[in-house]
Amino acid sequence: MRSDWRSNLLIGAGWLAIGILLVAMGSLLGFLLLRGFSSLNLALFFGDTAPLDAIRGLHPVWDGIWPACVGTLLLVLLTVALALFPGIGCGIWLAEYASARQKRWLGSAIDILAGMPSIVMGLFGFTLILLLRDTVLPGANTSLILAAACLALLVLPGIVLTTREALSALPDDLRLTGAALGFSQRQQLRFILLPAASRGILGGILLACGRAAEDTAVILLTGVVASAGLAQGLFDKFQALPFTIYYTAAQYQTPQELERGFGAALVLLLLSAGLLLLAWGIERSWRARWQSGTAP
Repeated sequence: MRSDWRSNLLIGAGWLAIGILLVAMGSLLGFLLLRGFSSLNLALFFGDTAPLDAIRGLHPVWDGIWPACVGTLLLVLLTVALALFPGIGCGIWLAEYASARQKRWLGSAIDILAGMPSIVMGLFGFTLILLLRDTVLPGANTSLILAAACLALLVLPGIVLTTREALSALPDDLRLTGAALGFSQRQQLRFILLPAASRGILGGILLACGRAAEDTAVILLTGVVASAGLAQGLFDKFQALPFTIYYTAAQYQTPQELERGFGAALVLLLLSAGLLLLAWGIERSWRARWQSGTAP
């Protein structure tokens, strides 16, 4: 009886926590929709500039968030491109090849790096530019590539840890099956283990994309500005939605400007949701091909 009472209490506490989470999420989404939905129009993105001219880069956009949207996408793509292969490779090595001592020491270092505050990573990037400017690169300055590199260092531990956990959580039967078929360890990884762990690895990549898209502290010190326009190269200043929202909330002069800030926040949320849906579709497609035996 006592055990049943405790189990029911734990179940009730779990449902209560789920309810609180759903109410909090619903309230946040409802508030953003209420304040930002009315601002979702072409003027929010392009201001007074013709949309086609803005998209083609023929005319600058000063009163819209189009440059910030493009800058955010470029920042996320660059960050993932820099962090993806080292992160997955390190996670594979920790799960499949490292010794117990190497797993302990390197795993501890990665755990410490995963807990690094983002402002510290931003200060690292800013200090690095100052050091380069005083030594070998007098013209070094904060830029898009610097922000992406600092964000890549910030999200790298998450990709490593999720890759390691996704592979470590696979049942040993999969490895025994590969060995029984005569697969080498590399072949087991390619044809059995990595496809089976793809959902967990993809979850880590999604978390990396989300953090790269929403982080403000790092980019604040490494190259983002309020009105840079479209970045013309990797070494240019850039705009990003998180900083645009922060700047608007701190500097708005009229209620209309504040409403545009809510609209930008809603766009950032929709962008993150779009990345989530895209990754979910890729994962389902890959899993279907793997289960049917047509994956390369």
